[in-house]
Amino acid sequence: MRILVKHAVTLGTFALVSAVAAACGGGGSGGAAATPPCDMACQDGVAIRSLRDAIKVVYNDTLQGQPTGMGLNEMTPCPLGGMASVTGSASSNADQGATNVDLTYVFTACKYSETDTDPTQTFQMTLDGTVTESGVIAVQPSSTTALTFHSDAMTFSGTVYYPTIPYAESACAVQLGQDGNELSGTICDRDAGTTL
Repeated sequence: MRILVKHAVTLGTFALVSAVAAACGGGGSGGAAATPPCDMACQDGVAIRSLRDAIKVVYNDTLQGQPTGMGLNEMTPCPLGGMASVTGSASSNADQGATNVDLTYVFTACKYSETDTDPTQTFQMTLDGTVTESGVIAVQPSSTTALTFHSDAMTFSGTVYYPTIPYAESACAVQLGQDGNELSGTICDRDAGTTL
């Protein structure tokens, strides 16, 4: 913000007071841009991000860097309380720089949060339910992540966005596809999507 020095003291004082008031959010349209509103589609986008991020955390905490194969069965505490488990199979393909997965995650009062300067990437969520993940996780830049996620009854409870908005959906069907960094599909029979 640039304040021009005025020849008259009273005019300069007025300009300074006006600039300070605007910077502090007072007095009309001169203030900082407000955070845009977050409608239901926006809220659902943050919710599916919370689920995808929780899945990634559980995978990284339990299976990342471990031997692949059939009969995987791991459990881990969630970052802010609750538990999560993952079962199924994973196989690495070194030539493609990718890991093929067919996994089932069970979340039990699993609480996870993320804070970001982007309000659409900010949430505090507790997850309950089972979700399957199948497809390819890219390990090298030469591969593209291509996954599907499905849950017949996922429960979300927490807040999304900033300033925070309460978010709660019980026994909600979720069907998502991830293509690279794009995640889209449905949550509670509503279209939803986000960029990861």
